[in-house]
Amino acid sequence: MSLEKILSIAGKPGLYQIVTQTRSGVLAASLMDGKKITVSARENVSLLSEIAIYTLTQEVPLADVFKHIAKKENGGKALSHKSSKDELEAFFFEVLPDYDEDRVYASDIKKVVQWYNLLVDTGHTDFELPQSQDGTEEE
Repeated sequence: MSLEKILSIAGKPGLYQIVTQTRSGVLAASLMDGKKITVSARENVSLLSEIAIYTLTQEVPLADVFKHIAKKENGGKALSHKSSKDELEAFFFEVLPDYDEDRVYASDIKKVVQWYNLLVDTGHTDFELPQSQDGTEEE
């Protein structure tokens, strides 16, 4: 399953997979324990396919960052998100050398690493973005 069906919900730990849409929001299942929750349209929800990381020249889709991490780690897990700030920043610099250090905080790096490891643990390693009709990746 691609990242277009994976959610991050503000105030809730982990990631969620969209099960179905309801009148008032979506039904989502936790990737950590499989428990289903109803997510209201009023909650702050982000699709992973719509998140990007700032670099000095452009915004890089999160899917591309995950691909870089997977390549560096040969498809395996990355370092722990509980590593020190310096270790996380050094790791992220190896993965995305031109990331904007002024706009990408250590907490953002921590979240990206945690999400990547969770996706690898649960077998969600399809980091491709959906293709548009003309064959290019959709933004």
